[in-house]
Amino acid sequence: MLKILDRLPPATFAVGALRWSLVFIFAFFGVAKFAAYEAEGVAEIAMHYPLFAWMYPLIGVQGTSNVIGTIELTTGALIASGAWSHRAGLLGGLMGMATFLVTLSFSFGVPLWQEGYGFPFMGSTAQFLFKDAVLLAGCLGLTLHAGHGLRRDSAGFRD
Repeated sequence: MLKILDRLPPATFAVGALRWSLVFIFAFFGVAKFAAYEAEGVAEIAMHYPLFAWMYPLIGVQGTSNVIGTIELTTGALIASGAWSHRAGLLGGLMGMATFLVTLSFSFGVPLWQEGYGFPFMGSTAQFLFKDAVLLAGCLGLTLHAGHGLRRDSAGFRD
């Protein structure tokens, strides 16, 4: 058993897997925001949310979705850059955390449980939103990794 454990990859392997899976999510979800079907879907929830509601009268459904998509693509690019730059990784991780805190906050005030069944049977909105808890935790992990890397860098140590 110990011989198998001796062959495990380092924890940085898991950090890399987490980083690139989050980049994948931000890239594809960000690109999707530029499509009309996604813009309409986002508008159903975001149009009534104070953080986004003011944008809809100014730049419309597609314009608002494009802004959200641009933020998601930027977040993904910064998370990817975190593989080489702790500063970029820290900013990307914080932006990712903010993204998922916002989407999880959509849970308040919307029907979450399947009509006719109730708790614990999730409706489609709950299924859409609750997965973001693990994505938030992933971004927290990358944020902490980058923060510790910056601390080591400032102390004169490089990884």
